[in-house]
Amino acid sequence: MSRFSNNLIGLLNFLTLLLSIPILVMGVWLHKQSTTECERFLEKPIIALGVFLLVVSLMGLIGACCRVSWLLWFYLLVMFLLIVLVFAFTIFAFVVTNKGAGEAVSNRGYKEYKLGDYSNWLQNKVTDGGNWKRIRSCLVSGKVCDDFQAKFGKDSVEQFHTEKLSALQSGCCKPSEDCGFTYVSPTNWTPGTVNSTNLDCKAWNNDPKILCFDCQSCKAGLLQNLKTDWKKVAVVNIIFLIFLVIVYSIGCCAFRNNRKDNWKRY
Repeated sequence: MSRFSNNLIGLLNFLTLLLSIPILVMGVWLHKQSTTECERFLEKPIIALGVFLLVVSLMGLIGACCRVSWLLWFYLLVMFLLIVLVFAFTIFAFVVTNKGAGEAVSNRGYKEYKLGDYSNWLQNKVTDGGNWKRIRSCLVSGKVCDDFQAKFGKDSVEQFHTEKLSALQSGCCKPSEDCGFTYVSPTNWTPGTVNSTNLDCKAWNNDPKILCFDCQSCKAGLLQNLKTDWKKVAVVNIIFLIFLVIVYSIGCCAFRNNRKDNWKRY
């Protein structure tokens, strides 16, 4: 039993080591194949994650199986810091995504989104010119509104008003309801006399590369998607956190076994 914790922590880190290899390969592949800014944005975190898993797994594997106490101690330190970071990020994710929701529109199947409804921290991130330029590029290259047009393009105005649109579709691919534009197709609207104080009305353009990508509603739609995704990530993080605590506890037992072996030698 005294060696069980060492063998178990060694096995867990061997599996993590195997996992790190395809992650690294994917990161390198993205680096070579990336043609858009979105793909280039993804490659660095993936490579960093792969390298981190590889290094930490090697520390745990060698420390537990070869009885290298100082290496296992360093492994436990990294694991402890990781637990703290995951815990802090989970709390942060719940806090910053607590505010904001779509507003129901009378006789419409979809909701509309306002940037001011979301947390100030999230608002600052998307309203930053450099950040939004990259995000906007990703939305355009991701063909969010091309798919939107393809799916709902044959709708009459009555049919379109009953559709359940995603937050990004509602915020980025059509003008706001209070603009009073005339429907031609989901991404083609005829502007009327704009009496609304909503600045998004002037930002709308029927050009497929412009549409409402410069609108506040588009940024709000992105934040709504982000809020939904972060809620899911936070739940996954809780499960991951429990797993990390279990691995950390097993690692502590393995470290104690190593120290006992070292004492016996002397």
